[in-house]
Amino acid sequence: MSIFELDLPENGLFVGRVWCPEKHGPALVAVRDGMLVDITSRDAPTMRDLLELDDPVRHGLSQAGEPIATLDEICRSSLEAARPGARAEDHLHLLAPCDLQAVKACGVTFARSMVERVIEERAAGDPALARDLRARIGAAIGDKLSNIVPGSADAVAVKEALRAEGLWSQYLEVGIGPDAEVFSKAQPMSAVGWGSDIGLHPISTWNNPEPEIVLAIASDGRIAGATLGNDVNLRDVEGRSALLLGKAKDNNASAAIGPFIRLFDEAFSLDTVRRAELTLRVEGQDGFGLDGRSSMSEISRDPADLVRQAIGDHHQYPDGVVLYLGTMFAPTRDRDVPGEGFTHKVGDVVSISSPELGSLQNTVRLSTDCPKWTFGAGALMRNLADRNLI
Repeated sequence: MSIFELDLPENGLFVGRVWCPEKHGPALVAVRDGMLVDITSRDAPTMRDLLELDDPVRHGLSQAGEPIATLDEICRSSLEAARPGARAEDHLHLLAPCDLQAVKACGVTFARSMVERVIEERAAGDPALARDLRARIGAAIGDKLSNIVPGSADAVAVKEALRAEGLWSQYLEVGIGPDAEVFSKAQPMSAVGWGSDIGLHPISTWNNPEPEIVLAIASDGRIAGATLGNDVNLRDVEGRSALLLGKAKDNNASAAIGPFIRLFDEAFSLDTVRRAELTLRVEGQDGFGLDGRSSMSEISRDPADLVRQAIGDHHQYPDGVVLYLGTMFAPTRDRDVPGEGFTHKVGDVVSISSPELGSLQNTVRLSTDCPKWTFGAGALMRNLADRNLI
C-alpha cells in the first residue's frame, strides 16, 4: 500500500479547502510553514471569491487566520475520514480546492492519447481487439502527428491522408482539427480531494486513471493558478459510443482534484505549467504496480488556447472554471489477460505528482460504494450564512 503524502514544494502559495466538523462545513485555507491556516473571511468565503479578487496572492499572504492543522495532521485525519465505514463529516479532512466553479475537461490534447481514443472507438469497448488495432494504426500513422499544430495546413493534409486509408475518426477531428474537445467533467461541488475514494461506475470493466494539470480560471478568463487532477476514464463505455461520454466521465466521486491550488506569482506561471512533468503510480492490492508520465511539453494545444475555447464571449462562467488540460498517458501494459491491457481494480491507490504542485492520491472504489455527494451549492450557502460569512 502506498504511503500517502502531499509532497508539496517549500516555495509557492498554496490555497485549498478543508472540511471542519465543528463548523459543519468547509474552510478556505492557505499553507504557511507546514501549517494549514484558516483564511475564510467575508471578503473571500469561498475559493470562487478568492480567485475573483484582483490579487488573490496578496490576499492569501496577508489574511490573518487561525491555524487548523499541520500537513501531517491533515493527512492522517483525511485518511481516517476515508476509512470504510467512517463518517467523513465527523473528521477534519481535505476537500477538492474548488467549490462553485464549473468543472470542465479537455480531451484528446496529446497525440499519444489521441491514438488510444481511436483504438477505443474502433474496438467498440472490447480490449481484446485493441492490440491488433494499435499495431495497424501505429504502422499507418507513425510519427506523423508528433509536431502538427491542430487546425494547420499540415493537420489538414494528415487528415486527408488518414481518410484515404479509412482511419479517420471523430477523436482525430478534435485532436488535430481547429476545435478542441471541452466537456463537463463534474458538477460544481462534486469533485473529491486528496485522500478520498475515487469512483468507477460499476458497469465498467476497462478503465484507467488520467493524470492531468487542472487550471483554476476566474470568471473573466484570467488564469489564477493550477493544481492536479485525475480525470477517471471508462474506456469501454466511451469506446462503445462517444455519445456515452457523460456516463463515462461524470459519476459519483469520479473527479479528483488537489491537493491545493498553487496561485500564479513571479515564480510560478503558465510557462511553468507548459513545462510541467507529471508522474503516475498505481499500486494494487494484488501486488500489481504501474508507472506512467505525462509531459506538458508534448501537448498538442497550448493551455491558453484551451482556456479561450472553454470560456469567453461564446460561454460565460460567472463563478469561474477549473479546467483539466488532458493527458498523454494511456496505459497498454497487461494486468491480467494478455492483450487486454490495464484496467483498475477496487483498492488501487493512485498517486499523481509533479515537483511544482505536490501529489494527489486517492483509492479506487466503485462509485456506488463511495460516500454519496450530499453537500452541494445550496448547503454551502446555508452554511456560510449561518456563520455570518455572507
